[in-house]
Amino acid sequence: MNYIGEHLLPGQIGHFFAVLSLIASLVATVAYVKASRLQVSPDKSSWIRLARAAFLVESISVLALFISLYFIISQHLFEYKYAYIHSDKSLQIEYLFACFWEGQEGSFMLWSFWHCVLGWILIWKSKDWEAGVMMVISFAQFCLATMLVGLYFFGNRVGSSPYVLSRNEGFFDMAPIFKDLTTGGLRPDYLSLLKDGSGLNTLLQNYWMVIHPPILFLGFASTIVPFAYAFAGLIRKDHTWIKPSLPWASFSAAVLGLGVMMGAAWAYESLSFGGYWAWDPVENASLVPWLTLVAGLHTNLIYKNSGYSLRPTYFFYIISFILVLYSTFLTRSGILGDTSVHAFTDLGMNVQLILFVLVFFVPAIILYIWRYKSIPGVQKEENTYSREFWMFIGALVLFLAGIVIIAKTSTPVFNKLFGTNIAPPEDAEFSYNQIQIFVAFIIGLLTAVAQYLKYKDTPKEFFGKKIWLPTLISVVISLAISFFGHINYDKKGPGFLFAIHMAIFAAVYAVVANSAYIWLGLKGKIKAAGASVAHVGFGLVLVGILISSSKKTVLSWNTTGITPLQADQGGKKGPTGNVAENITLFKEVPTDMGKFMVTYAKDTLNPKDRKRYFEIDFKAKDGSEGFKLYPDVIKQNKGGEGFSANPAAKHYWYKDIFVYITSFQENNHEDTTSFHNREVKAGDTLFYGNGLMILNKVSVNPAELKNKYSNDETALFLDITVISKDGRRYPANPGIALKGMELRHITDTVRSQSLVLSFNKVIDQKTGKLELGVKESGSITDLITLKVYEFPMINVLWIGVIVMVVGFVMSIIQRIKTSNRGDLRVS
Repeated sequence: MNYIGEHLLPGQIGHFFAVLSLIASLVATVAYVKASRLQVSPDKSSWIRLARAAFLVESISVLALFISLYFIISQHLFEYKYAYIHSDKSLQIEYLFACFWEGQEGSFMLWSFWHCVLGWILIWKSKDWEAGVMMVISFAQFCLATMLVGLYFFGNRVGSSPYVLSRNEGFFDMAPIFKDLTTGGLRPDYLSLLKDGSGLNTLLQNYWMVIHPPILFLGFASTIVPFAYAFAGLIRKDHTWIKPSLPWASFSAAVLGLGVMMGAAWAYESLSFGGYWAWDPVENASLVPWLTLVAGLHTNLIYKNSGYSLRPTYFFYIISFILVLYSTFLTRSGILGDTSVHAFTDLGMNVQLILFVLVFFVPAIILYIWRYKSIPGVQKEENTYSREFWMFIGALVLFLAGIVIIAKTSTPVFNKLFGTNIAPPEDAEFSYNQIQIFVAFIIGLLTAVAQYLKYKDTPKEFFGKKIWLPTLISVVISLAISFFGHINYDKKGPGFLFAIHMAIFAAVYAVVANSAYIWLGLKGKIKAAGASVAHVGFGLVLVGILISSSKKTVLSWNTTGITPLQADQGGKKGPTGNVAENITLFKEVPTDMGKFMVTYAKDTLNPKDRKRYFEIDFKAKDGSEGFKLYPDVIKQNKGGEGFSANPAAKHYWYKDIFVYITSFQENNHEDTTSFHNREVKAGDTLFYGNGLMILNKVSVNPAELKNKYSNDETALFLDITVISKDGRRYPANPGIALKGMELRHITDTVRSQSLVLSFNKVIDQKTGKLELGVKESGSITDLITLKVYEFPMINVLWIGVIVMVVGFVMSIIQRIKTSNRGDLRVS
């Protein structure tokens, strides 16, 4: 059947280039394998030329995949499943790009694109390592191409194509409007009835969605380069790869670290976690490869300068890339669907994803074990007063920290494999923090001290002379923070609080000692200070984390008792956390919020981005300041009712005030001139035009209301508290009286609120459901609930990230320069 209005050519082009990409990457892999087995010869040059040509075809194919998919999305060709699921006509142009990586197929495409970019740089710069390194990258491209090809072999689908048609996936089979009444199949003109797509998930309609995934996937993709050098070195039994891999490892650590922290900034600014890190499984899956990669970078430096730690360097570079692949399995298999807010759903490719991990892990680890004894190492034991000894200890601590994190994160995998039912800890964040705080302490100390040690051996007098002043300054600063900073982790116990103070000292020590080292150790040579600058940034990150987390303060404590939020049964916790941490604001009514008077001034709907912006006016009670914040909400377009909140923040140099909407009620201008019946039960909250009412309990023949019923009647009365939006409270007691078969209604009136209440009937005795009649003059009022946090010193964290990345970049430049000079040693 011919379907009217379908545009099949873009999909056909996409399918063609997906298959071509698969074939070209396989040809490039085979050609590079052949070239890597040959010495310098005309045959090797021929294989290299063929491999480069195939990789060029592969790169063109990946670019064509991008262009064709963008055309489908931007032109709103909803006959294609990918465009229908991930986009709609209202999206701004930047969010059309974000639609690429909302889906698994687009994110694989992005990963493959970065491999192409990195591959051409390696072809240009890797010289005699090209064949071995590009063999690995081309094979990775082949594996990624299988994820996009969407072909069937022997009845089994390989990959998931972003170019499949919606009608072939049965998207419209259940909708009668799309059915042809004559044939029972899909109407030929079904596209004329398809007005729009499902749209980008509202949580992802944020500028971070545009910039964070490309950076993070560049970080993921770049981890293959140190892995490829290590794998090629094992095959060739040649360990000189250490030299060209070092700038690549620094680059990968910088970009992946930046990507991880950009995710933290997104969580802080957009996802309303109430912070920047929640030990979410997807967060952890990107953090752990970074930890092991940084460990490998340091052991790489150890070997370059002292000859020690070559074996650990191989291991850390191998395991970093394997962990990236494992995190790919975790986030894309659907196994984390119940434990992570931003894991992908299962596309039925779990076997393929597992093979993606194993096809790299098994050969690499077998080859590593096979070559282990032949990998050179210094037999002499390291001196404890040497830099390499403590750098190795630090690398080992980073690796162990990563193992602990990934083990906890993999609990759903263990449960799936072994049929166990290991439950997550009640306080997930604390279960991680109580271990990682000691990691922060050790790493902070080593980051501070190790730079003052020399390779091989350090005279004790020299070390003491250099380190005493930074140590003294750090002690003074950290004691001042501990005694005067009101660090309030005491709820976790005195032991944890002591560990926090020790970690604060170590973090401050890392900042002060590395800053001092630039002058004391490097004599002010800034160009050679990349490592010290990166360490200063890392120390600032630790300081920012420890202080901002310990002093995060809730400002929005509910002092009025008015809340539309429902607590969990038997407790104070609800979907937004502790309901008492959310303050309710009525429109244009100033409300007391601690040191601020806060007013919900107005709201407006922006038709361009479909977000409702709320103007919240903050005025300090002492008159010292006043400002406005504009948090917004966007209604869910997937998964039913509800909304997603985007916070707003007031930035100071020393703190942030962070606010987001936890619930809101729009004015529908409903005028109730007759009774409006509502179902309620004890504990429920109902709204009326000028406030809300709470049904406290139901009483049988209450003595205090004896004047409202006779002795021969059985009476039920509702105990209701009416709370107006100015905070005034009024009691109300509508009831019913039963005498034989006669039922009499006893209404109650709150005159100041023009409110009449009637207890109509008991709907269900088991569930306690009742019917309440409400009669009023007026309209349903506008109200919102807010959660407001104060994060002291949060900007220290973000500054630290920037400084750390700058340090990595300085190191990369310095190492490239020394590499070009043929100098293997760096002071």
